[in-house]
Amino acid sequence: MENKSTLVTDVFEEGKFWVADFTVETSYAPGKPPKSLFIVSPTLQGSYPVVLFLHGFCVVNSFYSSLLRHVSSHGYIVVAPQLYLPPNDMANGSEELENAATVTNWLPKGLQGLLPTNVQPDFTKIALAGHSRGGKAAFALALGLAHTSLKFTLLIGLDPVAGFSKCKICQTPPIILTYFPRAFNINMPVAVIGTGLGSEPRYLVLSCAPRGVNHDEFYEECKPPRYHFVTTEYGHMDMLDDNPNGLLGMAANCSCVNGKGPREPMRKCVGGIMVAFIRAYFGGNRGDLKAILLDPEIAPVKLDSVEFEEE
Repeated sequence: MENKSTLVTDVFEEGKFWVADFTVETSYAPGKPPKSLFIVSPTLQGSYPVVLFLHGFCVVNSFYSSLLRHVSSHGYIVVAPQLYLPPNDMANGSEELENAATVTNWLPKGLQGLLPTNVQPDFTKIALAGHSRGGKAAFALALGLAHTSLKFTLLIGLDPVAGFSKCKICQTPPIILTYFPRAFNINMPVAVIGTGLGSEPRYLVLSCAPRGVNHDEFYEECKPPRYHFVTTEYGHMDMLDDNPNGLLGMAANCSCVNGKGPREPMRKCVGGIMVAFIRAYFGGNRGDLKAILLDPEIAPVKLDSVEFEEE
């Protein structure tokens, strides 16, 4: 076992790559995506792994711009589709899943033409990630509940939520939680990042990430290799940008219990864990992930519990 004092990592800081972020609107024109996309990509010539990121319930994809720029700056192309946009365009869980699958199937033929010059996506290394209900959708996609032509090789759930409570009628379709350990038939490494305040109710009503349908149960049903991190003092929406725009931004800021500290350290923590996890399995460099697992105190925010089980 390594001495904690020798463990260092750069994943919590901005990476070495300059990145560009841009939005591509959907249309029926040839080559256009089936859903609007928020893309963050390195600008330096090269081939980069791809991260497909699914937004949370009633959240705009660009509200994650700081988090996704952090991830991309370490050498990844991040694609965040707008699966639906309330109030005019709503979708239930099954429709959200199908929309995610449609975007996934479009990527091999359409993404290249949207990227900076001489930047290429490496579809042999594609990670699937999502937040809140989008995290649940990512798990459903990984479980094969919608057909995709691409093979995902990593799965990351950011405070995933399956519904309002454990009762089946309170869960969003399709229902995936079984309440049996290691029940998920997901044959890829999984990282689950939960929040300590996500299960606390706001205004004495339902919480944004209720116990029984939140990160704890998702991790419990994963098979190894699996990793579980909990940001103790932060809430369900605290990985978003500081001041998201518009009514949806206001709703995102006030609908859940938030941490008392600034959001930047939370975004660095979540983004850093994502980068360390992706590096470990895409780049073969397990040093960063090992450093966090052995000494969670190196993270920018307090990590309440770190659980993991490797093959």
